[in-house]
Amino acid sequence: MTTQRIDLAVSTVIFALRPHPRTGDATLWLPLVRRIREPHEGRWALPGGPLAPDEDLAASARHTLERTTGLAPRHLEQLYSFGAVDRSPERVVSIVYWALVRPDEDARAIDGDNVEWFVADEVPELAFDHSAIVQYALDRLRAKITYSPIAYGFLTDEFTLAQVREVYEAVLRRPLDPANFRRQVLATHALQATGAHLTGTSHRPPALYRFDRTQIRPALTFEESR
Repeated sequence: MTTQRIDLAVSTVIFALRPHPRTGDATLWLPLVRRIREPHEGRWALPGGPLAPDEDLAASARHTLERTTGLAPRHLEQLYSFGAVDRSPERVVSIVYWALVRPDEDARAIDGDNVEWFVADEVPELAFDHSAIVQYALDRLRAKITYSPIAYGFLTDEFTLAQVREVYEAVLRRPLDPANFRRQVLATHALQATGAHLTGTSHRPPALYRFDRTQIRPALTFEESR
């Protein structure tokens, strides 16, 4: 009986919030890498590559992030494993991580060779099964944001309630009622007022908050803006 070789790879879905090119609204973006060899030469794919013998999974994902975009985001977690038999000409199992990029981190992003950022919901057909992986990551993010504090992975240490709502609206792709959102978010007791306010605004300066990771946040059910 012939034993087939199974290779391990690590890929990363990197989400950042940037203005949409048509509407200007905060929108999920991700970087893709153009393949320079077969299979799928010339097609876009997720950043990643074979798992090196001397690297653990998380280290491989972080090195992919740094090599591709120059980013080192704080929020990096394992998403899922993809191992369909026909996903590649060779037998390859991919361990996929996802990263959430804060505005101060995104400001340090660099564009590498054959790397381009795309609106996450408007990516072209990708190499291998990467289109399915991106969709899985988007679905997972949109589900998880309603019952976990993952939204704060997109925010700096101090933020306004309007900035929190902007994250939710960008991820969920729908406007939320500001008053209802404020009430629900503050009712979780997961935010601490810093006593400081955002400067440089033309109106009443909004209060700044911090996220308290010791608090357990219940699921939220937001009303849409009318």
